[in-house]
Amino acid sequence: MANKHRGEIEAILDGRAYRLVLTLGALAELESAFGDDDMLALAARFEKGRLSARDCVKIIAAGLRGAGCAVSDAEVALMRAEGGAAEYVGIVARLLNATFGGDDAATDETPKQEAGGEAIAPFAGTT
Repeated sequence: MANKHRGEIEAILDGRAYRLVLTLGALAELESAFGDDDMLALAARFEKGRLSARDCVKIIAAGLRGAGCAVSDAEVALMRAEGGAAEYVGIVARLLNATFGGDDAATDETPKQEAGGEAIAPFAGTT
């Protein structure tokens, strides 16, 4: 079972429940994959709410690997979700909110977090 306090979520892929978490290593992997210099740049990229299918594969794969699942991006690209493309985007949105959205990310409340005195809004489409 996923622990929201550790930034974990649960997702059903290929009919199986998986735990996903963006650990520091998984975030470093995503920084490299997307060519971002730091986590703030990575968060700003995701906050725009524009994700390609390739982006979703990379994020979901990093989250699975962060939770200890030995899976490649290519294997994730072949996985199916019951809700189709909308479910993939939902998984990504929940994972990003669990990672960057603060303690209330797993609730229905709109998460806000202060970082360096600036308010950070939730990721687009996840409120």
